[in-house]
Amino acid sequence: MPATYITEVELRSVLGIENLYSSAVVEECCQSAENVIKNYLWFNNYYAAARSITDNFATLYFQEPHGMYVGQSVTITNAGSPFNGTKTITEINGATQVSALNYQNYSLTAYNYSITYAATGANQVKNPIRPFATVATTTNVDYATIPEVREASLMIAVDIWQSRQLSSTGGMSPDGFSVAPWRMSNGMVAKIRGLIVNWMNPAGFVG
Repeated sequence: MPATYITEVELRSVLGIENLYSSAVVEECCQSAENVIKNYLWFNNYYAAARSITDNFATLYFQEPHGMYVGQSVTITNAGSPFNGTKTITEINGATQVSALNYQNYSLTAYNYSITYAATGANQVKNPIRPFATVATTTNVDYATIPEVREASLMIAVDIWQSRQLSSTGGMSPDGFSVAPWRMSNGMVAKIRGLIVNWMNPAGFVG
């Protein structure tokens, strides 16, 4: 799916590159910028730490309570086959969490919050998912229409593009010192955080 936070046409216009580069190359830059920004925005998503499947019913397990409900349609990614896809929840479980010690020992018995849905596949015992799978539910904000999110995406896309052309863009002082000589350093996100601060996932403020 083409990037929508900053489109290929928009990036070509800003960079003034017209048709000098292939559509695939420019689109990849746009999509990369969108993916970076999405990691900081607040979506109605949950993250599954383990999975199992029994008699064509799959179960995803979470480390904390979730707000999902029976009959809800969710979109699952990064869980592998046959867990991925748009699924309808048939059962939920909200058992009391076990002690924090089990989490530290990576005990799968700790994942007591779960959702179950139909999925055709061979039985699997409960096993961990690394990195966590994403369970996406409806988000009521279309970030592709938020001006500050679009501007932040443009800034990231331009930095990515210029880094492709010159590996050390960003400049360096005469004495050889630069705070962030690489455009792809942690400063890339730091400089656009003020634009997206009103839309950031609250968890992003921790630490």
